[in-house]
Amino acid sequence: RYSRDALTGGILHIGTGNFHRGHQAIYMDRLFNAGHDRDWAIVGAGVRAADGTMREALRTQDWLTTVVEQEAGSSHARVTGSMIDFVPPDDRAALLAWMMDPAIRIVSMTVTEGGYFINPGTGEFNPDDPEILRDAANPRAPSTAFGLIGLALSRRRAARMPAFTVMSCDNIPHNGVVARNAVAGLARLHDGDLARWIEDNATFPNAMVDRIVPATTDRERRMLAEDFGIGDNWPVFCEDYIQWVISGEFVQGRPALEEAGVQFVDDVTPFEFMKIRILNGGHATIAYP
Repeated sequence: RYSRDALTGGILHIGTGNFHRGHQAIYMDRLFNAGHDRDWAIVGAGVRAADGTMREALRTQDWLTTVVEQEAGSSHARVTGSMIDFVPPDDRAALLAWMMDPAIRIVSMTVTEGGYFINPGTGEFNPDDPEILRDAANPRAPSTAFGLIGLALSRRRAARMPAFTVMSCDNIPHNGVVARNAVAGLARLHDGDLARWIEDNATFPNAMVDRIVPATTDRERRMLAEDFGIGDNWPVFCEDYIQWVISGEFVQGRPALEEAGVQFVDDVTPFEFMKIRILNGGHATIAYP
């Protein structure tokens, strides 16, 4: 119920895999359908070579994604249009240009739990990881998502532009704190003043995200074509349940996600416990036997 020509970018998202397209992109699509905040469309991005395959699959269908929500005995397909562009993963200049665009007020990410450079022994940011050390030695030519975010924030500081919000959408307890430690921790290795500026000016809300979104295979493509008559290079199949709980500030504002079903709370901790201990623990208990 909206013209995609009327959308303009407000969120740059790093890691446009199945979970992002079946979760955050769904909430934005709901919001646009309800007539709200059409200046917050998503610009996709990636930092891995494999992201190029995803980009090519979506480019030929104008960045549209079919999401099939499944429940016992029924399924429902919807075509979502909340993404308006996708930066090639090998074009760092284009990615930085988007992050320097004043219209981009949120940089969000889904880079998996393993992508935050956490020391498994301490649970803290690991400044000795080889990729982090490489970015610290080459701050103007980083390769990680956190190095690129830090470089964009450095350029915004130099240009006297406001910082943006960094919003983690990964299944990590207090993911905003973890993202803040990664961005500022990497910056601290080569520029302490920049690290302090990031901590003082950027915001990193915490979020609990929940939806089961399996990988896509030819089976899902075939089911989509047979059941719904839709051809999609990379559809998303998922459960019909979805939840997103957020706590924290957004330095340059945010879309009215509460109008699309997102819960804004003072503390995400109880929701994280519910997700990790009851849901994930229950799934593991069933799966192991």
